[in-house]
Amino acid sequence: MDTVKTVVLAGASGFIGTYLRRRFQEDGWTVRTIGRTATGSSAAAWDDGDGMVRVLNGASLVANLAGRSVSCRYNQRNKAVIMDSRVATTQALGRAIGQCTAPPSTWLNASTGTIYRDARDRPQSEADGGLGSGFSVDVAKAWEAALEAATTPATRKIPLRIAIVLGRGGGALAPFANLARLGLGGHMGDGGQKFSWIHVEDLYRSIRFLHARTDITGPVNVASPDVVSNREMMRLVRRAYGARFGLPTPAWLLRAGAVLIRTETELVLKSRWVQPRKLLDAGFVYSEPELGRALLQIAKGRR
Repeated sequence: MDTVKTVVLAGASGFIGTYLRRRFQEDGWTVRTIGRTATGSSAAAWDDGDGMVRVLNGASLVANLAGRSVSCRYNQRNKAVIMDSRVATTQALGRAIGQCTAPPSTWLNASTGTIYRDARDRPQSEADGGLGSGFSVDVAKAWEAALEAATTPATRKIPLRIAIVLGRGGGALAPFANLARLGLGGHMGDGGQKFSWIHVEDLYRSIRFLHARTDITGPVNVASPDVVSNREMMRLVRRAYGARFGLPTPAWLLRAGAVLIRTETELVLKSRWVQPRKLLDAGFVYSEPELGRALLQIAKGRR
């Protein structure tokens, strides 16, 4: 374990970052932050290079979660913001770590399981997963390339290919739960697309685990091994929220609705089959390994 337990959370203002900050503090860590604006004596803003160096210096771990939400229409303006919010912040973090006299030993940088192709034939592991195509994949590749290009010889760098994060009070579950409550929680499209996910507590625990396991390098898939189809996922959502039936939503209606609510159908129609091979091989133990149980816990307000 660390003698000086200090973690820097970058881009930690959202659902995931807020949860991680609380859990690190509960476990006795000192938490420093980097965000859009400096909000305290220990915090720095992305445009304050010297401040970032001060915040990072002497920390043992940095976890970068920065990135604008992808739940929007992919017009040119939004695409530019989505890309820049990931690549530019990663580059800035790399420059600051490179200037530290006592840099963090571990840099975990968010990436996404969406980097893999639309897969229904087999799971995609770190070793044999096929990279996909399209804007979301381009963003993920650029994100990871920025991390790789950072010159931080004393800091181990790991891109976290994170699946859809579930937890109480936020994350990607809310829209599915709302649909279920309205009686619209049936399968989406043909329902055969795979749904990879991770409970936010296991995201936190995997960050702690990877920091301690200095033998693990390269991209890591952060996902539960319990991958289900969209049809099964929505059945479990309905069960958790007490919905007795749910009307399915065909792909054409999803595409029309996505325009109205200003999002992209890729978020629900792409088949994400992410296999956490490195975590499993290293002996990581999940606190919420099964989707059905995790959803019940979330719905009851327990996790």
